[in-house]
Amino acid sequence: MTNVTLQNNSANQASDTELDTLNKNQNAVVLLSGGLDSVTCLYWAKARYASVTAVSFNYGQRHNSELVAAKTIAETAGVNHRIIDIDIAQLGGSSLTDHSMIVPDGDSDKFPSKKRDEIDNDAIPNTYVPARNTIFLSYALAVAEVADANHIVIGVSSVDYSGYPDCRPEYITAFEHMANLATKAGVTGHRLSIQTPLQQLSKAQTIELGLSLGVDYGQTISCYRADANGLACGVCDSCALRRQGFAQAGVTDPTHYQAG
Repeated sequence: MTNVTLQNNSANQASDTELDTLNKNQNAVVLLSGGLDSVTCLYWAKARYASVTAVSFNYGQRHNSELVAAKTIAETAGVNHRIIDIDIAQLGGSSLTDHSMIVPDGDSDKFPSKKRDEIDNDAIPNTYVPARNTIFLSYALAVAEVADANHIVIGVSSVDYSGYPDCRPEYITAFEHMANLATKAGVTGHRLSIQTPLQQLSKAQTIELGLSLGVDYGQTISCYRADANGLACGVCDSCALRRQGFAQAGVTDPTHYQAG
């Protein structure tokens, strides 16, 4: 879901007012990783819905500092928070779950097995976790049914993303269609929607949105190689995008980096 430009006529204004009133009576589930994008989505949802449940996953990621951050963020925001244990790591296939694989530095070093002149910029980086968003959204869908929520909010973007296939708009559309076919809520007329408020936003625009909603980005952890204390490496792909976002937004970077 992107920002909607309001037309200057009474019919559309009435429609928007009705939608706002409807949202205020509905609930949402937000996927909360503890990173910059997901916390922006959390505060976006809080401003719109009656009740918000944040869902995080202990899925075998390299460090649990992001879960510590997610817990702190949820407490600060005053929302319900659930941490669900699932073991994606046993499947392998990603440097974020397989400790035998190297998490690469920024874009130019994304594919360490290739020479620089052989790099395919459209290839999928090894930080992609196979089917992760599908797995996460499936759990969030179950939580939404239990929590009587009409919306699931996820912080995917097709602007500042790392080539992950499960961040594309067509994927989100397909999952939403499936969700309404495969759930009790969907088949009994309680339509479920997948909201992607950051889909068309750059990292800088995301930061600007979050700041307007009162987000404290100093609480967040985006780094793929954060240490046990949550300190960021500063050089991985996620850190590079985050640094660039704060610079382009003209905002001081509140990230806590590792020394040296």
